[in-house]
Amino acid sequence: MNHQGAKSEISHSVTHYLLAIHRLKEVRGFARVTDIARDLSLTKGSVSTALNNLRKRKLVADEADCKFVILTPKGHKEIHRILSARKLIFHFFRDILAVDEKNAQRDACLIEHLISTKSREKLFDFMRSISCECGQRKKHSTWDFSTKNSTLNLCDYSDIEEFISGQVPE
Repeated sequence: MNHQGAKSEISHSVTHYLLAIHRLKEVRGFARVTDIARDLSLTKGSVSTALNNLRKRKLVADEADCKFVILTPKGHKEIHRILSARKLIFHFFRDILAVDEKNAQRDACLIEHLISTKSREKLFDFMRSISCECGQRKKHSTWDFSTKNSTLNLCDYSDIEEFISGQVPE
């Protein structure tokens, strides 16, 4: 199914490969099979196999000299989608449900690639309605947010697409 459906086409392990490539490219300027294997504590053989599958799915490509792996535009789009979901879920768990930070981070990581586009949009709208510091907070009849405020200020984003495109690894 696509991102509109209940099941994502991006698995938990694919998410970690994409994030590792993105992180290595940001920090070092490049990502090689060896670097990805070290970052993910995997063998070079298993990374090579996974990268072949990611190439077939057009999420990664090789730079001109074939030594370095890069994210394709489709891969970058997935990274931003995943990071936006992770951030929203983390803040919802930590700030609203009062889950401790360690569990909120772990659970957000487990859920980030599974959440549908529709649910992510609804979560964004909800979090924006309670976290906005610009006076645009909405009163929710079933929740008392007087003591629970999110540290995530979504007022700077006009919509979910702007939020998604603005996400970078922390």
